[in-house]
Amino acid sequence: MSINSQNVLDYPNNNTIFMVWNFTQKDAIKDSFKRLCALIGNLNNSANTRFPNSKASIVLGIGYEAWQLLNLPVPLPKEFEAFVPIAGTKHTAVATKGDLHLHIRSDTYSFCIDAASTISEILTDVAESVEEIHGFRYWDSRSILGFVDGTENPQGEDRQYFGIIGDEDPYYKGGSYLFVQKYIHDMRAWKSLKVDEQEKVIGRSKADDIEMPDEVKPSNSHSALANVGDELKIVRDNMPFGNVSTNQMGTYFIAYASSFNTVKKMLTNMFIGSPIGNYDRILDFSTPHTGSLFFVPTFEMLDSFGS
Repeated sequence: MSINSQNVLDYPNNNTIFMVWNFTQKDAIKDSFKRLCALIGNLNNSANTRFPNSKASIVLGIGYEAWQLLNLPVPLPKEFEAFVPIAGTKHTAVATKGDLHLHIRSDTYSFCIDAASTISEILTDVAESVEEIHGFRYWDSRSILGFVDGTENPQGEDRQYFGIIGDEDPYYKGGSYLFVQKYIHDMRAWKSLKVDEQEKVIGRSKADDIEMPDEVKPSNSHSALANVGDELKIVRDNMPFGNVSTNQMGTYFIAYASSFNTVKKMLTNMFIGSPIGNYDRILDFSTPHTGSLFFVPTFEMLDSFGS
């Protein structure tokens, strides 16, 4: 029997809307959730038919507390848990509540707006939208800091291996762990650095995206700490967003993974440091305001939830 995973393996699109919803009441949420699960399948099928070349899709993730509130299957996915803060000596990966996460993307921005609107109509009476981030492609897939984002992403068949659960958790095979953080950058402080200093923070050249040799790369650079080995990778779909005039420019960090332990190891390296105290220098310019773990079921599971 084939397994139909949600579209967690696609590459970042030109336009993206990220939404996080928290339930505000217990009455009627199961009915609204059933309608939402059916809608996600419908919108994805419609997008494939109507806009086959726009790379349009919607991915639904479900939070740990919501999974239990909705009485979804037990036992839970093996690494599904309530995310707890990871506190270093200077910076903390905060934990924030998230019941549902929507990842809407398309080459056509109109699709993202209409999909978000339709989803909101179902959820407004039973949940509150606590985040709505409109992401955009910045030049050649760069973060707003000016460096190419996602160079270490797995490619080809490796993308499925690192992004989708396999035989290690048979009941949830085809699903994925989804972790998100909303980072706000201090752009004025960042821009005050000379380019060569920025490159030391990232561990790569800015213009042509070439990684520094190990003997040159600072041990507290982002590439030195966030990459935890070729055997431990995640699928990043990060997007920049923000408001220029208020200096509220940021990066929405979004990771799909076959193992949440990989994400935790990355965060531990970044915030606590490797060794302890040698934290990721990018955190001096980038502050996480959210941190939530979700589980992305297969379409088959969504169909069962919606019936």
